[in-house]
Amino acid sequence: MGGFGRFLVKRSINMVIVLFATLVLTIALLGPTMDRILLDAIRYYVVEEIIYKEIKFPNAAERERYIEAEVARRTAELGLDEPWYYPKRFTNTVLKVMVLDLGKSNFLTSDSGSQNVRDIILERLPKTVLLFTTTTLIVMVIGIYLGAFVANRAGSLPDRLNSAFAVFSGSFPTWWVGMLMIFAFAFTYHIFPSRSTPLTPPSDPAYALDLLWHMLLPLITIVFVSFGSWAYTVRYFLVGVLGEDYIAAKRTAGIPERRILYSHALKNAAPPIVTVIALSLAGSFSGAITIEAVFDWPGMGSMYYEAIGFMDIPVIIGLTYVSTVIFVITVFTTDIIYAYFDPRVKVSA
Repeated sequence: MGGFGRFLVKRSINMVIVLFATLVLTIALLGPTMDRILLDAIRYYVVEEIIYKEIKFPNAAERERYIEAEVARRTAELGLDEPWYYPKRFTNTVLKVMVLDLGKSNFLTSDSGSQNVRDIILERLPKTVLLFTTTTLIVMVIGIYLGAFVANRAGSLPDRLNSAFAVFSGSFPTWWVGMLMIFAFAFTYHIFPSRSTPLTPPSDPAYALDLLWHMLLPLITIVFVSFGSWAYTVRYFLVGVLGEDYIAAKRTAGIPERRILYSHALKNAAPPIVTVIALSLAGSFSGAITIEAVFDWPGMGSMYYEAIGFMDIPVIIGLTYVSTVIFVITVFTTDIIYAYFDPRVKVSA
């Protein structure tokens, strides 16, 4: 097996280890709470069933014995009669989650009414991807071109203004800027809706356009806060490359400055820039909890916020696992792209 083959095998093993470790740690942290909530939910459903079916009992003691017997029976059926850390139950839980058998939510449902955690996540995931991937791509394009522009004019007024704006925009939390944007453009000037959740039902043909319209304010907010730091990052990597001897040689040879900047310097600065882009895209899939909560965007971040508020353990575990899967796959893909741009990775693997 060649160097690049060993590199892929090593990264694949690392990916599986990270997934398994994240899942085990999440279940270990939430296990006791999960058991308590599930047992309370079973008791609640038994009592609701008695009320709904109007089951009569001779006295209160008989009613309580019935409830305890039903709770014990259903607890045993679900395998909750053993603690969460027992090997058999723990292994079953880990294996089920790893194959995306995420169970049912205790409180949340999808728009279609399903309590299946996988259905709920699959319904929310495209909306998070739509918002955060779109903003990441827009910020990436602006950041690369603006960063390349100021890097070729290091020390100039545009360079200093870009650095100052990067520090200024990075000093404020995005959720705080989001609240100001809602106050200004939704409540004061009435340009955008204050909530990013469309009122149009998903079955309506106009839902897609309504969703895009409601997405504009959070998209503008994230782009405004993020593009300055992106441009500064690109500028930082390019300034070092533009100072290399081979760049000076190309300038001496009379190659146009624009071609040197975008065809040679930017290509050699690509590996760290690609890494930043990939990690940003990976983070976009899980969504920003605070941003989606502030704008009420119906994505994975707001679902995380709701699940934490309700202590809906199956949803929390499912979201954590799916986010980790997406992240490690993105990092794995980034490693392959990095190896393409930097052949030394193949040798050192």
